[in-house]
Amino acid sequence: MLPINLLKATGHSVDQEHHTTLIQNRHVQLQRIESPAKFRSEPFLQPEDEWILVLQGEGTLDIAGDQVTLRVGDSLMIPADTPHQVLTTSTDPLCIWLTLHFKKEEPVAS
Repeated sequence: MLPINLLKATGHSVDQEHHTTLIQNRHVQLQRIESPAKFRSEPFLQPEDEWILVLQGEGTLDIAGDQVTLRVGDSLMIPADTPHQVLTTSTDPLCIWLTLHFKKEEPVAS
């Protein structure tokens, strides 16, 4: 098992986000996301709760019509089924996020 430096740039494409899954099981998924400069995402509407933390840089999001800017150390919980979108991200340094998705329990068949 090799260590992962969460702050080291990956050198991937400069026009798309790069997602790395760090931990995943049937209940949670922890991802590291490196956003390119001035990135704007498509709108999201996810069936699970999502917690986000900015490790480096900053990003501005639209959360159900409200603009929120997150800087290093800032975190935010986005409830399931809440429309959200990344509006822009920092240039230098690039924005690096951690996201934690809490998957809903599947109903037990009777």
